[in-house]
Amino acid sequence: MKNLSLKELNLGLSSKKFSSEELTRFFLNEIKTFNPKINAFITLDEEKSLQQARDADKRISQDNMNELTGIPIAQKDIFCAKGWKTTCGSKMLDNFYSPYDSKVIELFNQSGAVNLGKTNMDEFAMGSSNETSYYGKVRNPWNLDYVPGGSSGGSAAAVASGMAPAATATDTGGSIRQPASLCGLTGLKPTYGLVSRFGMIAFASSLDQAGPIAKSAEDCALMLKVMAAHDTRDSTSIKQNIPDYLKSLDNPIKGKTIGLPKEFFNDDLNQEVKIVLEQVIDSYQKMGVNFKEISLSNSHLSIPVYYVIAPAEASSNLSRYDGVKFGYRAKEFKDLEEMYLKTREQGFGEEVKRRILVGTYVLSAGYYDAYYLKAQKIRRLIADDFKNAFKECDLILAPSCPSTAFKIGDKTEDPVSMYMQDMYTISTNLAGLPAISSPAGFINKMPVGFQLIGNYFDEATILNFTHQYQRITDWHQKTPEAAV
Repeated sequence: MKNLSLKELNLGLSSKKFSSEELTRFFLNEIKTFNPKINAFITLDEEKSLQQARDADKRISQDNMNELTGIPIAQKDIFCAKGWKTTCGSKMLDNFYSPYDSKVIELFNQSGAVNLGKTNMDEFAMGSSNETSYYGKVRNPWNLDYVPGGSSGGSAAAVASGMAPAATATDTGGSIRQPASLCGLTGLKPTYGLVSRFGMIAFASSLDQAGPIAKSAEDCALMLKVMAAHDTRDSTSIKQNIPDYLKSLDNPIKGKTIGLPKEFFNDDLNQEVKIVLEQVIDSYQKMGVNFKEISLSNSHLSIPVYYVIAPAEASSNLSRYDGVKFGYRAKEFKDLEEMYLKTREQGFGEEVKRRILVGTYVLSAGYYDAYYLKAQKIRRLIADDFKNAFKECDLILAPSCPSTAFKIGDKTEDPVSMYMQDMYTISTNLAGLPAISSPAGFINKMPVGFQLIGNYFDEATILNFTHQYQRITDWHQKTPEAAV
């Protein structure tokens, strides 16, 4: 069961080879075995999961099932789930049990999927290594001394280690694609607005987007088919016809054109990563795909723009955590102001405090025009670069990360170095475009991925191209020793 794809698990359930309850118990046992050393899960509720599995078995016995019915899915602990502890990796929400379901959880429940548990994450999704969680760092299953990437490191580590067949995740500046790359998985960030943000705890509202992390493009297509839906409760949710992403996976790609941004393939790119990407390019060329050099001339400004806009939105979103209505409250204070101060000082971690301070600063009187407004103008230029590029090509190929996973603790004292881990992913969030990371090989026994960026609502194409690459390679089928 451990290495079966979602499609294979679906076939096993529909043919009564095993039941959903048996499948769920199997993965819960895997979590008991591997989670103590990997720390991918924050919250488990075995009885809730098993009850969902029993309900799924009833649906299956009545021939009322779809592709995910009865399959256990790990849920990033950023999604509110009714009756489940929902922490966002923070002490601030350590005592919060959600009274409602997020739209994403609703959709999985409607499909009959089983909530396997809530996965660890960087606190309030702020981080690139999963070292900022109140519940401790997550370890990379390929080497336990290394980070799995962040902020969705728990989801990635859970799937890579075989504790879950697939997981949900979120991507604000690369937090699906970066951990997918570092853990040897496939991770899809959809177009902004395709997946509802209702009940997804906010970090930066104009950038956050939910998506799947799984072993393959086919599994991601299957999950996105469930996750994508219009939601009137989310003002940024876009009404869009949702295609059957599985049907286009085998479309021919011969004669199509992939753009190579010269700004991503310069001397700054790690040479070992560059060699891996050249092998990917060669594989696509053998399938009849053409390549063309393009320019994303403002992409070098993505990181400074992101670290103005994202903290600004975070400072606003996190202002609700003050100890009054829900969440953590300081135990000793003499008045309301001191309660606010002590609650936020004690409840937030260092990285969250750093971003709140930066965000408050750039939004303050006298600095709004100089920083925040200017960053928004550059954001438009970055989006326009992509718009012009897609006049010349069907997709864009780029590195997912500047390197493979780094050792735990290597970058915790240097925030800027940590921020640079998202140098190839942030621009797509700023533009709101879909992008996917796929395994492409190994460097010193650690996974490395590549990224395909598509035009708005063109998830079908990037899934198609990724699936075609995975048909002729087996990098996505490799498993770490921890998963054996």
